[in-house]
Amino acid sequence: MKDPAALLPGRKPPTFRDAADCPQAGHERMIMPPPITLIGPKADNPEPRLLRHMRDTGAVFMMGDDPDVPVMPERPTLLDFFHYRFSDIAFMHLLQSAKIALDAKQDEKVVVACLLHDIANGALLRVDHGYWGAQLIAPYVSEEISWAVRHHQALRYFADESVGFKYPDAYNQFFGPDYQPPEYLCKAHEEARNHRWYMTSRLITIYDVYSFQDDWNVDPAQFTDIIGRHFKQPPEGLGFDNSPVAHMWRSMIWPHNFL
Repeated sequence: MKDPAALLPGRKPPTFRDAADCPQAGHERMIMPPPITLIGPKADNPEPRLLRHMRDTGAVFMMGDDPDVPVMPERPTLLDFFHYRFSDIAFMHLLQSAKIALDAKQDEKVVVACLLHDIANGALLRVDHGYWGAQLIAPYVSEEISWAVRHHQALRYFADESVGFKYPDAYNQFFGPDYQPPEYLCKAHEEARNHRWYMTSRLITIYDVYSFQDDWNVDPAQFTDIIGRHFKQPPEGLGFDNSPVAHMWRSMIWPHNFL
């Protein structure tokens, strides 16, 4: 459980449900890691051990609210996910990226695209994060914003000196200096370069590079009005609007559900 004193400025303090008030009260509740994290011969798959423990002790697998995970509002908004689900790094990075675009007087669609570009990294999946992120937001934003989020993943790997974008130095550290992106990203880059929305996505990469600053805190509240104009928040709450991606938002609300 996170120490409230360690909260980033601008981040709302979380609340937690008492274990006695959570589903399956009175039982030991076990968490099974997602299968995607257990692929490969070196992965320590706990499923056989946890199933034996269930049979031997009566323990159950986690379903519903976890007392160690912040409670989400009944009708969660986009900013609720920023406050209560995104990692500190994702929280800072997305807000800083959007703030730089805002201060540069970019169009609001670019600001929103920067605010959302790494949304999948916040609390869902890192692999193919541009594609996951674009799908996650598609029902709620313009087609252009969703397209820009999808293609920023590929564009990050390819310099464009005409607009002042070079290959990120950080990628040499992350992946090694000899890394080459796979063919599907090369094709996505070529597609994007010839698309009418190329610069919307390219601007994400430009403001993305310079937005890792540990000592600069951005208040998410300043984006409330812009979000209201460009993100169609469902009145039922994200995850409960029966959209094609509602299950993805629910997966972040209840990340430890067994099924």
